Amino acid sequence: MNPLTYPAAIINYHRMMVGTYGMQSSLALGWRDMESQLVRFEALAGIADMSGCSVLDAGCGYGDLLPYLTARYGPLNYTGIEQIPEFLDEANKRYGNQECTVFINSNFALTDLPQADYVLASGSLNYRSEDPDFIYRVIAKLYSACRRGFAFNLLRAIVPNGLLVAYNSEKIMACCRTLCPNVKLISNYADEDFTIYMQR
Repeated sequence: MNPLTYPAAIINYHRMMVGTYGMQSSLALGWRDMESQLVRFEALAGIADMSGCSVLDAGCGYGDLLPYLTARYGPLNYTGIEQIPEFLDEANKRYGNQECTVFINSNFALTDLPQADYVLASGSLNYRSEDPDFIYRVIAKLYSACRRGFAFNLLRAIVPNGLLVAYNSEKIMACCRTLCPNVKLISNYADEDFTIYMQR
């Protein structure tokens, strides 16, 4: 089963987390705590100065990357894409009335993506797939949607739970280098996580 193609496993997991922790908690998104979410946001946002840019947030959850980016870089043109309806409803409640902000209810692995200066993916590529090449295809797809750069994070260590998967950073870097001449690994912010920048 490919969870991003057949989203029932992901949706059911997060609905269970919402039932346990409530919609307001970052735990419902699968984060250990708010701090672990923020350190990943910081790593992603370091790809470039995004002042005045457009951003596509792939797997945006509640859209909480938006206020982080605007606090750091000022107003930007933001599009969040999310396949879990409850998360998207919450994102619209929190940020849907902001200017230059759009939320799309869709699976980013399957839908046509809008072009953006920067594409960011925070935690949304960590779901297990039986297809070993799936991660490489989705990286290529998201990179193709960026005009300037793509930043994403992946787990390098997990407690096995059947839904998430850890990745070897060198294998992921090797894939990225076949697509992009300027690839950088960021690995000094969390023991279990790494971030990759792909810049045009």
